[in-house]
Amino acid sequence: MILEHRGKRPTIHPSAYVAPTAVLCGDVRVGADARVLFGAVLTAEDGSVTVGERSVVMENALVRGRERHPAVIGDDVLIGPHAHVNGTTIEAGAFIATGAALFPGARVGSGSEVRIHGVVHVNTVLPPGTTVPIGWVAVGDPATILPPDRHDEIWAIQQPLDFPGTVYGIARGTDATTMMRAQAEWLGAHRGDLAVPEE
Repeated sequence: MILEHRGKRPTIHPSAYVAPTAVLCGDVRVGADARVLFGAVLTAEDGSVTVGERSVVMENALVRGRERHPAVIGDDVLIGPHAHVNGTTIEAGAFIATGAALFPGARVGSGSEVRIHGVVHVNTVLPPGTTVPIGWVAVGDPATILPPDRHDEIWAIQQPLDFPGTVYGIARGTDATTMMRAQAEWLGAHRGDLAVPEE
């Protein structure tokens, strides 16, 4: 499904393929020979999503672009099934495996691998050629890569990266009602989405 959102429509290169059950919403640009497979969602909320040439977004992956953190996928990138890519820049030739989670402000260097269920936290930078092992967590700039059982060390690096400020634009400790009211209002813009007729 192709949707106009906030007055912007997806653009798809004629040589690209977008599966009939994929959703492209808003300012989404799909490059030459790219592939967006079944159930994938590419949504440019109040920002943009760019998919480079020959890149593949596999089944049920989510790619979200935000105003302050567009999602930029370089050429020759593979994003695996059920991956979550939110406001992240992924440079050419990177591999994002099944179930990986990448958060706003992160940058994945060219040729890097984020393996199954790996996490790249907000504002984290993976230098080119870096590997995040299965289930491990990358945090910081430059990234420190730790196993998930080392939560205290992860948190010591993650806390000053300001997850709530980066993702939601709010201060840590803001009450849930205030936070969710803002999120509901922001996402409420989808009420005005328009289906774009197939050409």
